[in-house]
Amino acid sequence: MDLTSIFSEDIVTWVLIPLLIFCARIIDVSISTLRIIFLGKGFRTLAAVLGFVESIVWIVAISQIMKNLNNSFYYLFWGLGFATGTYIGIVLENKLAMGQVIVRIITRYDASKLNEFLFKKNYSITSVDAKGTLADNVKIMFLVTQRTQIPEVVSIIKEYNPHAIYTVEDLRLVSDSISKKGSPNLSSFIKSFRKNNRISK
Repeated sequence: MDLTSIFSEDIVTWVLIPLLIFCARIIDVSISTLRIIFLGKGFRTLAAVLGFVESIVWIVAISQIMKNLNNSFYYLFWGLGFATGTYIGIVLENKLAMGQVIVRIITRYDASKLNEFLFKKNYSITSVDAKGTLADNVKIMFLVTQRTQIPEVVSIIKEYNPHAIYTVEDLRLVSDSISKKGSPNLSSFIKSFRKNNRISK
């Protein structure tokens, strides 16, 4: 379809095509960011589907650049779309909060109440005694949980042991004794997405 038959040539050249390039770059880079993150988390099927969509959208964007190589104005929108797409992709991934994490809690204070409360909340906890630079006796606690539960875990830590140091780290694979059997797939992604939507509501 020739857009010049509907809009003036100036509007097509300086408004519509730059917007098309900008939006296409946002879409394909956002998808690319999600694809890389999902691939790192083991969602291979979903990553492949996203890769297919990403390539189609990328062709739409690059075709407009190739038709107008002498127009440096389009390069600006290409770069802006790339930067915006990267940011949006990361935001979307954080909103989905997929996968599991390991939380490490280090404290030199009594952690019995914290340990007991987390156990009552059905968290799998492992506690070990250790020695630190500032204290001879410290307690280190490990627990594996879903990313969606991080805010709850952090609030519990702050309530029962506010001076504790905690770190959160992404996990790619968790043994069957803790997680469900099988690697992440499209079905588990859909279940996670529906669960996160219910939580956000």
